[in-house]
Amino acid sequence: MLDCYTTILLCAKNTLCIAKKCALCYNLAMKTHDKDIRPLLFDFLDERYGKVRTFEELYIGDCRADVYAVIDGAAVGFEIKSDSDTYARLEKQVKLYSRYCDYCYAVVGSTHTKILEHVPEFWGVISVCECDGELSLSVIREAKISPKVKSANKLRVLWRRELNALLALNSYPKYANKSRKFVIDYIVEKTEEEALAKQISDILFERDYTVFENSAPKKRVRNRMSSVRMGKRAARKRAK
Repeated sequence: MLDCYTTILLCAKNTLCIAKKCALCYNLAMKTHDKDIRPLLFDFLDERYGKVRTFEELYIGDCRADVYAVIDGAAVGFEIKSDSDTYARLEKQVKLYSRYCDYCYAVVGSTHTKILEHVPEFWGVISVCECDGELSLSVIREAKISPKVKSANKLRVLWRRELNALLALNSYPKYANKSRKFVIDYIVEKTEEEALAKQISDILFERDYTVFENSAPKKRVRNRMSSVRMGKRAARKRAK
């Protein structure tokens, strides 16, 4: 049970630090904004997972995930609520993240003291805190596997060319004239769930946005909405 005095928190470097006040109750001198939290989150993901690819503002259903992180065999969604954000859209966001991501986290500014009341128990919570005079992220609650995630939804994140790559990888028919829905349903029916999760991660690790460089302007603009970031360690590993 967290208290407001001395709490042991897990900081972004996976070391234990002592905070005089818990991250959920600590009132920073300046309110944090989205632009303050994202760099902290990217460093946190690099340290925690090593091999990770992150997509910003990626569409999941009819909403955009702030950060959609791909790790080996799983997708992890992060919804950022800075001190200037409200919970107005959170209910809808929770539903979609839970259906499209294996693990879900709310990443919040220190003023969001009631965040645990607004997300399901299987959601994790990460909060901004101050450690040794610097802002850091602390895990308040670890995420558990989402009971609502579906392989079909994770496949909907893929482009058609990536679905075609999955068909080829598994030696399935090409189904070039079939709809995306047909192809997705076929892959889910024919592929073992754990193997499929690994394949989806591998496909997204290799996603290449340069294929749209010579596309029509409208196509290029639409795809710029999803920016991509490779983890530092993953990028170094790929460079070797």
